[in-house]
Amino acid sequence: MSSPDPDLLPPGIDPERPALGIRRVAARNDAATRTVMMVRDHVLVTDEKGTNTGPTPLEMCLSSLLGCEGVIINRCAEAMRFAYTAVDMEADGEVDQRGSRGVQGVRPYFNWVRLRIRIHTDEPQERLDRLARNVEYRCPVMNLFRSADVGLEVTWERVAP
Repeated sequence: MSSPDPDLLPPGIDPERPALGIRRVAARNDAATRTVMMVRDHVLVTDEKGTNTGPTPLEMCLSSLLGCEGVIINRCAEAMRFAYTAVDMEADGEVDQRGSRGVQGVRPYFNWVRLRIRIHTDEPQERLDRLARNVEYRCPVMNLFRSADVGLEVTWERVAP
């Protein structure tokens, strides 16, 4: 059995007790590229670029990655008492559109994603490195990308507040 990683923060929840949750989304698609979804009281729309009434589903995946990173950065920063004033994030991903058009052997999702995180803080680099390690370990969406074998290039930068 390997020893625990001392760089990782202790869990913020009882590790022995399941804390399961269900996430539910409903959607309607009227035989077009546009889909309207309900998430609790929120309406989300995805669409392809032809009609452009919303982001594409893959753009929503990148948006989910950025949103999830923001939540997990906040949670880890609170646990570490890491002071920051804002985070700016950008994500780019490469997709070979042949995959979603049915070409065998071409994956229909991202080949790679580049994520740039610019955190506004005066914290020292060692603390930023620890924050980054914990965020990347805990972020559910980032780990979905990793499990799908999407190449991830993540750059963290410190910006003076």
